[in-house]
Amino acid sequence: MPRPKYDQPTPGELEVLKILWDRGPSTVREVMEVLNQDRQRAYTSVMSLLNVMAEKRLVDRQPEGRAFLYDAAIARDHTLKDMVGDMLGRAFEGSASALVSRLLDHSKPTDEELDEIRRVIKHYERQEGKA
Repeated sequence: MPRPKYDQPTPGELEVLKILWDRGPSTVREVMEVLNQDRQRAYTSVMSLLNVMAEKRLVDRQPEGRAFLYDAAIARDHTLKDMVGDMLGRAFEGSASALVSRLLDHSKPTDEELDEIRRVIKHYERQEGKA
């Protein structure tokens, strides 16, 4: 039975997207060099992953000499927003407070991170006219 189609990138695809968001358009070899800093991957495995991602329209592919340049087709913010929205709906039944509570329990933020979270909440409240 084939895997069900899932709109969000897989963990491996997200790893590649992060590289493309940081570096911009890159060849298979350039992506592989970054990936291989963590663990070794074969050139053909990285090429296959990028080709699947091109078919899924996660990346754009342009010829560059004898190779292809791959670039993220969707901006980081858009992808992360979609991923968080999906998790919020599927795992937390739309409850932002449940998501934030679980996140804080899991990540154990530093005092500096908590201060930044408070700033973000205050900024959100001002933008939404809730302050």
